[in-house]
Amino acid sequence: MTEVPSPITGSVWKILVKDGASVSEGETIVILESMKMEIRVKSPHNGRVVEIRVKEGDSVLEDDVIAIIE
Repeated sequence: MTEVPSPITGSVWKILVKDGASVSEGETIVILESMKMEIRVKSPHNGRVVEIRVKEGDSVLEDDVIAIIE
């Protein structure tokens, strides 16, 4: 299992996948907003989303775990 960290401090603007979804390497799973910029958080490899650990509107710090991919 792989933890997907937040690359930056910001807020969760949009969640594009649900728990249990299959994802491809490089697929955007969450979009963060920081300083009016959109930051796309991508899956590091092909797999299945075990858990999304944030909700839209949540604040996250750099390196907070956003999702778990297996």
